Amino acid sequence: MVKDPDGLDLSGLLDVIEREMAAAPGRLQWQMNTTLAHIGIENPELRARAVAIGERLRVLEDYPTSPGCTSPYAPTWIAEMVARAET
Repeated sequence: MVKDPDGLDLSGLLDVIEREMAAAPGRLQWQMNTTLAHIGIENPELRARAVAIGERLRVLEDYPTSPGCTSPYAPTWIAEMVARAET
């Protein structure tokens, strides 16, 4: 997804993530969350949908994050990386 997104159905991936991420086992949930964040970071046209999915599912919202590090909670992660890219 990150290295070669050409040809991927990103909207379809968001459908799967939205439907399955909350109940997915730990490692799969982490990977789905990472995919959700990267879709939101790299695709402005899908960003609002990615953030909305993250806000609704709240996966990793309470994950402990060290000071100065970016949270893996997708809405926070997306906002931080987009803000960094704009500076």
